[in-house]
Amino acid sequence: MDSYIVVLAGFGAVVLLTAWLPMLLKELPLSLPIVCVGLGVVLFSIPQIPGVAPHPQEHLAITERLTEFVVLIALMGAGLKLDRPLAWASCALTWRLLGVAMPLTIAALAVLAHLLLGLGAATAILLGAALAPTDPVLASDVQVGPPGEGLEDEVRFTLTSEAGLNDGLAFPFVNLAIALALATQTGEPWLLHWFTVDVIWKLAAGLAVGWVVGRFLGWLTFRLPNRARLSRTGDGFVALGITCLAYGLTEMAHGYGFLAVFVAALGLRSVERNHEYHEKLHDFVEQLERLFMMVLLVIFGGAIADGGLFRALSLEAVVFALATIFLVRPLSGWLSLMGRDQRRDEKAVISFFGIRGLGSAYYLAYALGHAKFEAPDLLWSTTGLIVLISILLHGTTVTPVMRYLDRQRQNRGEAVDAWCPVEPGPSGTPAAPRPESV
Repeated sequence: MDSYIVVLAGFGAVVLLTAWLPMLLKELPLSLPIVCVGLGVVLFSIPQIPGVAPHPQEHLAITERLTEFVVLIALMGAGLKLDRPLAWASCALTWRLLGVAMPLTIAALAVLAHLLLGLGAATAILLGAALAPTDPVLASDVQVGPPGEGLEDEVRFTLTSEAGLNDGLAFPFVNLAIALALATQTGEPWLLHWFTVDVIWKLAAGLAVGWVVGRFLGWLTFRLPNRARLSRTGDGFVALGITCLAYGLTEMAHGYGFLAVFVAALGLRSVERNHEYHEKLHDFVEQLERLFMMVLLVIFGGAIADGGLFRALSLEAVVFALATIFLVRPLSGWLSLMGRDQRRDEKAVISFFGIRGLGSAYYLAYALGHAKFEAPDLLWSTTGLIVLISILLHGTTVTPVMRYLDRQRQNRGEAVDAWCPVEPGPSGTPAAPRPESV
């Protein structure tokens, strides 16, 4: 049997499932990622089907680029979803998760990796940095709804904005691990260069280039005279162009492209926040993200079944994985939210849903391709197990948990959409607020 024909037929099946499965799973305590991983495990376990599920360590460049692309698409989608401006005063929970929970998570995971897995400083920091960010790809079920459709309560908004920003903000810690690993081989000083370049410059470049690109393309899309206004095209694939342009220009400026893509989406929304064209951009991005996510998760399932992804697992790695999911992220998230006037159940949900996914695989592949780290098979096995546990645990709990929160708000007489933007009326005068969804 020709492998190409099998792959082609399999890809067609994945495309159809991408469209059909979300509707079938909507009322079930299951998620699309769970089905994708299960499908990969089944397919690659059938001996009659030709093909190979390689270990990611054997194809670092391909793993890095594929996971990079799907994360970029997810970051654009997350930014386009947000109706509320990402202001300092109105996003206190987000800033606490980014400024307190993420560094605490990285530090705790690095210490655990050293104590439980016996990893050196550089490798332990790498594992902590790769696992700290919540994943924008697999976290769609806990995120806000499409542009203008509501479902932007504090929990959903916080988890969406956190997933959009922490992928870029984790990069300095990944580069810290790389700098330490290289310094052990060369003995050259690294601290000043890391702080000035990898922290200050790259973060500033990501923010600046992303905002300029988003605002400029927003002006071209919404502010040109009507005959030349780009929004009149109605083409959703423009979002892909914005994503690639923001990322490419930022990387040319040696900044963090992940951060730039999310900021570019925010900048685009800020030019004309309530235009219906945002829905078309978001719909295209969501479809593209879902398709690539399914393909990669089927491959992930194949790597589990036939690629030896878990070949380096040990009891200590299993304990580390369970501690990551059930202890480190929930405790770090809870500590970061202390002192905030927020309901305890909402704090618990925000702290618990620290979903790990394809972003962790990207960071691991990126770092292993730029420096030599000890026990790469152990890193992949541990990360793969954590991602699998997160997919299964969070995928089965997200639907009932979010419905519980919505019922609680409804019983208290609160709107599910806690933020209601004011639609501009004719001649620029404020019009009535958009109806709140309940």
